[in-house]
Amino acid sequence: MRNCNGAALIVLAVVLGGGIVAVSDDILTNQSIIEMAAAGLPEDVIIAKIASSQTNFDLSTAGLVKLNQSRVSAAIIKAMMAPKSLAAPVAGATGVTSTDPSDPDAPHDAGIYLYTEKNNVRQMIPLEPTVYTQGKTGGLLKHAVTYGIAKANWKAVVRGPRANVRTTDQRPVFYFYFEEKSAGLSRANSGGTTSPNEFTLLKFEAKKDSRETKVMQMGGIAGGMSSGTDEKAVASFKFTKLRPGIYKVVPDAPLEAGEYCFLSAAGIGTFGAGAAGASRLFDFGIIPAQ
Repeated sequence: MRNCNGAALIVLAVVLGGGIVAVSDDILTNQSIIEMAAAGLPEDVIIAKIASSQTNFDLSTAGLVKLNQSRVSAAIIKAMMAPKSLAAPVAGATGVTSTDPSDPDAPHDAGIYLYTEKNNVRQMIPLEPTVYTQGKTGGLLKHAVTYGIAKANWKAVVRGPRANVRTTDQRPVFYFYFEEKSAGLSRANSGGTTSPNEFTLLKFEAKKDSRETKVMQMGGIAGGMSSGTDEKAVASFKFTKLRPGIYKVVPDAPLEAGEYCFLSAAGIGTFGAGAAGASRLFDFGIIPAQ
């Protein structure tokens, strides 16, 4: 153990099978960053190194100018200036840091993603939120004439006969990434849902140019109004909480070929509660394997 040029450099030499392993303190400086950038190391690798190392950067005006003149990217310079908590990569689904967008463990924008894996190729496909209309009803006139004894049904109707996202997997795997621990996928998209437990997985009744499913029922012998999807169309699923705000969702049983959606229970409206009040859904299709 010795000092070199006044710098505190600790070298531990261990003899292992005739070899020597040297371990030294690694404190990053501006020159370290310039050398890594000049060597062509990827930007995200350098940023990850900054996040995981001790640093002693010169962030004065002159220091920043020299970094820029040395062609160090703006993203790397920002990482050098940011607090460690901001510079560090965000962990993904299981808490393991990854930068691969096809990896569930990588950070993802809030939303619902279909996970597929075929021939060792992985994909994370986002289900885009789809707006549905509630204008189509059944039995409304009869309900009015019978003073509420007869049932009236509200249906969610989606334009187009099929969803854009489709899979041959009858037990598809989904990942739900919520925006905040106590908020929702996105306040604009789902109205503040915080768990897959607030969604219903439904099978659509396919029409020539649309898809539809019942979302509310009013009247009947008992009278009153209830949010109620058609039980025959409901597909149950299990979910596992991987960490706060991130869940893995898998259907309990294989899904038949057809059109499906996750219907949010948020966004309670004037004419219904729960799923009946939702304004958006996340659709996908199951197609027979070739």
